[in-house]
Amino acid sequence: MHTVEIDGENLDIQKFIQVARYGEKVKISEQARENILNSRHTIEKIISGEELAYGIKTGFGELCQVSIPLEDIRKLQENLVRSHACAVGKPLDREIVRGTMLLRANTFAKGYSGVRLELVELLVEMLNRDITPVVHEQGSVGASGDLAPLAMLAIALIGEGDVDYHGKRMCARDALALEGLKPLKLEAKEGLALINGTSLMTAIAGIVWYDTWILFKNAMIACMMSLEALKGTNQAYRPEISKVRKHPGQAYCAQTFMRMLQNSQILESHKNCKKVQDAYTLRCAPQVMGAVKDTLDIVKNTIEIEMNSVTDNPLILPNGKSLSCGNFHGEPVALAMDYLGIALTVLGNFSERRIARLVDGHLSGLPPFLTEHSGLNSGYMIAQYVSASLASENKVLAHPASADTIPTSANQEDHVSMGTTAARKCMQICMNVRNIVAIEMLCASQGLDFHKPLKPGVGVLRAWEFIRKHVPHLDEDRVLYPEIENVAGMIKNGEIIEAVEKEIGEF
Repeated sequence: MHTVEIDGENLDIQKFIQVARYGEKVKISEQARENILNSRHTIEKIISGEELAYGIKTGFGELCQVSIPLEDIRKLQENLVRSHACAVGKPLDREIVRGTMLLRANTFAKGYSGVRLELVELLVEMLNRDITPVVHEQGSVGASGDLAPLAMLAIALIGEGDVDYHGKRMCARDALALEGLKPLKLEAKEGLALINGTSLMTAIAGIVWYDTWILFKNAMIACMMSLEALKGTNQAYRPEISKVRKHPGQAYCAQTFMRMLQNSQILESHKNCKKVQDAYTLRCAPQVMGAVKDTLDIVKNTIEIEMNSVTDNPLILPNGKSLSCGNFHGEPVALAMDYLGIALTVLGNFSERRIARLVDGHLSGLPPFLTEHSGLNSGYMIAQYVSASLASENKVLAHPASADTIPTSANQEDHVSMGTTAARKCMQICMNVRNIVAIEMLCASQGLDFHKPLKPGVGVLRAWEFIRKHVPHLDEDRVLYPEIENVAGMIKNGEIIEAVEKEIGEF
């Protein structure tokens, strides 16, 4: 297992996933250590000076005009994290909280937050020793950052609240003690630095982007499986077509589709048929799925910028100044997550329409509902209902959270991003689309079975064979939900992609 070194500059989604999901160890770079120490030295000078500094010598939000005596500065930070630790709802998945901890540490590594090195080291030690704070999912409006959820993370550092320790829920103080770690006593600025930022929404964004990228590649495979099952043509994917429109995603998809369809006996078998055009969900696949690919590229750039940004307030500058700012506002992530959620919804709609075509004997040329004995058997009839239900649910979830705002803190915070809501919605849409694509793969595999002994293109063949190793042909009705879950799991884990890429190369 490798170690991911954080320096505030070079974190990307791949490294982030290795830590958040797969448990890779983390270390702080030497430059980051120096940055953190210098920033803390600046805080000490501010404390001893005469000038008021927001959140260091004052209250918070609408109470920013209230001066805090020096003897109460530590108490101020403890009160802050305790009072703000009021998120509600279900506990977030462990990988989301781990990702949030990593992003908070990476922000501090840049040296503009004024926290002590001990604080960042404790965050990293908790990651490395599998001590994960229990953080509830609801309560952030995404403006002064993810205040309520991040405060639930912060209280674990002071030994309060609950954590997940190697899969067991316990008091944070007890888990720290088991690892020989001591809870922090927060110093000036540290409580504010811990809770004031976009780390939660960005962590969800990083995870959902990664899962969407894997899902997107699976959706491309599913689309070509359906094309072969429906006896479509590959002529709409010719390079001359993409050359005159210039969108990179379209060209990428068309080229990848052609690679998947190489040496198809099914395509060859109906080369001279009388059908002039395929339906849009086949013919326009490069244009529609290419637009999703371009969206993924744009959103990835936004997320990786945010991962390496300082998003707390105030900023502690090398010149000894504390500068109040709005870097905590989550609008860049909110808009990106809404954009990705819409793109995912399109991907799900596109897949569901192919499922509907596959089960409709009038359109597909295949047995009704993909079963040899329809009437006695319903085949994949209700699986299509499920995909339709998920696609319609996504249309509700795709309403942009960033279009909403609600004032907080007695109107001091009069515009908020709803970035965490956007990210959470996007994650649900991703899960829904994964199930839709799983259903498409099952239906397309059944359709391909009816074309034997003809074989599809090399990429499609590998996907079909892989699915058939785990899910048999549907001869007569059986319970389908375990098979949908099974294929959805293979989609998430990238197993089907791996099988296809062994044949056609990485795409």
